[in-house]
Amino acid sequence: MRCPHCDGLEDKVLESRSLANGESIRRRRECLSCGYRFTSYERIEEKQLMVVKADGRREPFDREKLERGIQRACEKRNISQVTIEEMINDLEDQAAMIGKSSREIATRDIGDMVLLRLYDLDSVAYIRFASVYRRFEDVGQFIREIESLGSGRDDGGRKK
Repeated sequence: MRCPHCDGLEDKVLESRSLANGESIRRRRECLSCGYRFTSYERIEEKQLMVVKADGRREPFDREKLERGIQRACEKRNISQVTIEEMINDLEDQAAMIGKSSREIATRDIGDMVLLRLYDLDSVAYIRFASVYRRFEDVGQFIREIESLGSGRDDGGRKK
């Protein structure tokens, strides 16, 4: 580690401490050339999970984008912020597991996971999200989706 004071390359570690649930390490160091003490941080660098769009484009997974969509669907519903946060955490973990080997996940898979969670949580939030995700273009699509909620079937007639 290069000393920030004298640019020396020799140092010794005085203290190491695990931070952020073991995801990073803080080290106190002392330069052997000039005696200057400084702190360094280490963390694991993982390859970014990529989202494969319908047109084949790829973009980095964006937790905030997922959160905005779910927040919009749940707006003015009796759903706590803690419940929404837990759902987002679970969805992020599930997406990472699905994309574990290839480091990629299709937007379709993410959307389907969100719909399954909202279906069990709140029917209005489910319909709101489905209308955007499935690109409803007329009232008939809303009606069919609402009717499918009553029958316990998704829009393809399959049992949920």
